[in-house]
Formats: sequence, structure tokens, C-alpha cells
Amino acid sequence: MVNKEELLRLLYLMVKVRRVEECLVDIFSQGKIPGFIHVGIGQEAVSAGVCSCLRERDVVFTTHRGHGQALAKGIDLNRFMAEIYGRRDGFCKGKAGSMHIASREAGVAGSNGIVGGGLPIAVGNAFAAQYRNEDRVTVCFFGDGASNEGTFHESLNLAALWNLPVVFCCENNGWAQFTPQKVYMKLQNISKRAESYGMIGVTVDGDDVLMVREEAEKAVERAIRGMGPTLLECKTHRWLGHYVGDPQKYRTTEEVEEVRKFDPIIRFQKYLLENKHVDRQYLDGLEAGIKMEIEEALAFAENSPIAPAEELFTDVYA
Repeated sequence: MVNKEELLRLLYLMVKVRRVEECLVDIFSQGKIPGFIHVGIGQEAVSAGVCSCLRERDVVFTTHRGHGQALAKGIDLNRFMAEIYGRRDGFCKGKAGSMHIASREAGVAGSNGIVGGGLPIAVGNAFAAQYRNEDRVTVCFFGDGASNEGTFHESLNLAALWNLPVVFCCENNGWAQFTPQKVYMKLQNISKRAESYGMIGVTVDGDDVLMVREEAEKAVERAIRGMGPTLLECKTHRWLGHYVGDPQKYRTTEEVEEVRKFDPIIRFQKYLLENKHVDRQYLDGLEAGIKMEIEEALAFAENSPIAPAEELFTDVYA
């Protein structure tokens, strides 16, 4: 049973992720952010539901659409925004940007630009925790498209074989970049593939934050108790295109409008209101507080200096 404090935390996380990403779309469109950005608007219940089960020492590997995962894990918003802006006060001194943002302090191991590329790295992180006898769970987020990569199959096989403390979270929005799931696989539920490796596989409604949290909590608990990995598939909806600015010629106008009916935040707010956990005044206050957080983060980022050119090759491996 999730207590009221945790219910309110879940709501805060989802609304914060949504408003931050809406802000990113706006400032990117103004030309203030270098490079490309990929947002997960509509998918907030997955990030909030999974990350709310994690401890500070647990580690997440995000996707290229990973703002929500990083924010829900607790990454500092000011330094997060500075990194997005490519500024020196960002977590990676502005060198990582949107797609590679990471924070050791928050347990955000970061992402990479390779589809499915985070899976074997997450397995390595989980193996290190097991080898060192450290009480730490690894969660690897990936999309439905990544489940067709060889890294997916190799990683799940090895994690199951070695009983590693890792949760594989498939954020299934039904699109592998520009291609719908029905075009590239016959399976309806990707979690079915877990059986091939001898691990538990679960599919949940990824727009229901309480359902996501319930199954994620079970998966994390299994990992903590040494019972091995879990493949958790969360079926959700991507409101916008693959990247900000994507014209989405592969989707009809009706399809784009249809997915917006699946709003995890409205759905959860309705649940909280009906059960008298919150009222409209609380919701308004929450929005106002998050708006202030974002404004402060934007000011922090815009006032942060750009690193000088001579620092270009510092903080790299070789």
C-alpha cells in the first residue's frame, strides 16, 4: 500500500518531469540549446514509478530520451539545466548535453547515442556490485526498438546466468524511432522474451504510475534479495516525435491526437482527487512551486559560463 506521502511524491515527480520537458521544447525552439533533444512527454509515469522505488545508492542507465529518468532519480535541476545549455556548471561541464547527462551523486550513470548500447554497460555495473558485495541495484531503461538489438539478448542472458541485481525496464512507446512495433516484431509483449533467459518478465500499463511502481518495487526487491534480474515492460505513449522538430510524417494527425488521450498525469490527478488525497488548491500550489524551480534553474544555466576552448580535451579517458 502506497502511503499519502509517497502518492504526493509520485505526483510531484511526474508534473516536474512534464513541465521541465515542456520548457526544454520551448527554449530549444528559441535556439538556446545546442544539438538535438529528445523528450518523453506522455511517458512520465514510467520514470516516476520506477525511480521512486530506488535508493540513493542505486544506479540508473537512461535512454537518449532520458530527462525524466534522470530527474525522477533526483538529479539536481540547476546543474541539469546548465548541462543541457552546454555550460560549465553542468554535471559534465557542458560536454554531455541532453543525450549523455550523468551524475555520480544522483546515481545517474548516463546514456549513449547507440540504441541498446546501455544494456551491456548496465550488466557490467550490476556485476561490479555483485562482485564487490555492494548493496546496489542497477536499472537499465531502454526502448522497444532496443529489444531487437543483439546487446539486448546477450545482456539478458548473461544477467540471468549470473543472477545479477539488475532491472531491465523497457519503456515501450510503440515506436522504434519512426517505425511502429507491429512492423518489426510479431510479439505483442516484449516481456515474453524473458522466458528465453530464465528470468521473470512482466508487462504493465505504463500510463498507470501506481501499477508501474508496484511491479518495479517487486523487481527491485528481487534484485536486492539476490533473486536475479527482471524484465519490466511498461507500455506507454510518446506524444511528440522522435526528436523535437520531427514533422511526424509517419503518423496521421488523428494518431497524434489520439495518443494525447493517454495522459498519466491527468489520470493520476483524477485518482488523487476522487480519493481526497489532494484538492484543486494543492494542485495549483504544486504547479506554482515547480514553475519557480524551473525559472531558478533557467537563470542558473543562463548565468553559467561557457567553458574555454582549452578545456575541450580535459576530463576524457584518453
